[in-house]
Amino acid sequence: MTDPKVSSAVAAALQAFTKYGSFDAVSLNSRFNDVFLSDESFMNKVDLLDAVFDDNPQIEELREVFFDLLMINFFSEDVKKLEDDYLETPEWESIEEQTLDRGTELLNLLLYLNECEDENIDPELEDYLKEFLLVDEDEFQDEHRIYEPVIAHQILVESPVSEIHKIADTVPDDSEVKELFYPMMVFFQNTDPDAEDKASVADNAVNKPFDMAVLEILLSFN
Repeated sequence: MTDPKVSSAVAAALQAFTKYGSFDAVSLNSRFNDVFLSDESFMNKVDLLDAVFDDNPQIEELREVFFDLLMINFFSEDVKKLEDDYLETPEWESIEEQTLDRGTELLNLLLYLNECEDENIDPELEDYLKEFLLVDEDEFQDEHRIYEPVIAHQILVESPVSEIHKIADTVPDDSEVKELFYPMMVFFQNTDPDAEDKASVADNAVNKPFDMAVLEILLSFN
């Protein structure tokens, strides 16, 4: 099974990537659906997912955020078919070790949005940083380091999207939130944008196809 939000997110991301880019990514929707619906093991699904990207290098920049979606779908749907304590087994520990270098911080943000839905609260940047990631706690200093550019510029959620773009350009290239900075901040600035808002976000995007694809993923989960 595929989580309905994941299915919507995949379709919306491919549509945005197509609309703002130069490649018909929408044509790959059925291939991705086949991957997510597959009854294969998680690591086999990863191989199937990678095969789609290997065959279509035009969408390479979406590879790791789609891995995040595959992981979210596993937590939401696939794990239902496994033992209750599966996430504490050596098998899952092995999967975690094999995928340490995969995915992005989008995974944490999607988990947060799921939690917001469960608790019936509106997503807010400060809540995400302090209550979900616990960046102010001593034992979570890795998260503080990763999100330092976001922590330092929280005021941007009150600023024009053009200002978010300017700061996004200054985020160090080796930052783990470099690529996600712009779509993450514009999402928290406006979690329910209309067509005019989206047009403004697109006009000020750092990397239009990628940024708008990630934004649509976030909106699908909100």
